[in-house]
Amino acid sequence: MILSRLKPLRHHLCCRSLALSAAAVRQESTIWTPTRLIKVTPAAESHFHITIDVSDSPDLASSYTKAGQYLQLRLRDPYARPTFLAIASPPSIAASKGVFEFLVKSIAGSTAELLCGLQKGDVVELSTAIGNGFDIDKISPPENYQTVLIFATGSGISPIRSLIEAGFGADKRADVRLYYGARNLSRMAYQERFRDWESSGVDIVPVLSKPDDSWTGERGFVQAAFARAKRILNPQSTGAVLCGRRQMTEEVTSMLVSDGVASEKILKNF
Repeated sequence: MILSRLKPLRHHLCCRSLALSAAAVRQESTIWTPTRLIKVTPAAESHFHITIDVSDSPDLASSYTKAGQYLQLRLRDPYARPTFLAIASPPSIAASKGVFEFLVKSIAGSTAELLCGLQKGDVVELSTAIGNGFDIDKISPPENYQTVLIFATGSGISPIRSLIEAGFGADKRADVRLYYGARNLSRMAYQERFRDWESSGVDIVPVLSKPDDSWTGERGFVQAAFARAKRILNPQSTGAVLCGRRQMTEEVTSMLVSDGVASEKILKNF
């Protein structure tokens, strides 16, 4: 009886050891580039704008080619684990200004909290940009995909900002909606950019889960707001872009597919 119980335990410990070893190998094989912070400023409640100078690292800057890509960041603190961050600025900003911009949520006890506490001139290390980003080619050309539905919650708006500002032909499409969810307006970053986004052809639908009494817009979660609106006229010419909490992405994906939108036209960056 004791041996039979020990075998699964040994198997579990062995798998865990292999997983940890694989993670260690990946960290050792990552190429880290020292970079300096240019700006750390509040973006919204518990969220910060982080700007990092990559002008002296052309290989790092040029590794970022598509909205939705992300990278690893580590601090010069041996006890802080590397963290993954989606790049908020479009690739053109890296090429023209030599910077990466991020929207970072400060979570107690995390590397992100330590990062948000740093100052201009402090050094952090970055990996090259990784991931395939949002494959906009799957919902192009615009005349064939007249409806694009975008969903973001919390700091998931970060790579969505990159997508909108990089451009995906929103002004050539009939119906482009961004359902952007946050707890309240104090936690909703990038409000100062909404006018520019709307002028590019994106209709913004803010959705607040815990608004104050003065709020007259959409309430609850973005998936519920979308369920109330729907308005998918032609599923075959509809695409979607999702970034945020897993529950949101799963529920929205299920609704879209049930309405006839092809799953390969529902884009995610992970």
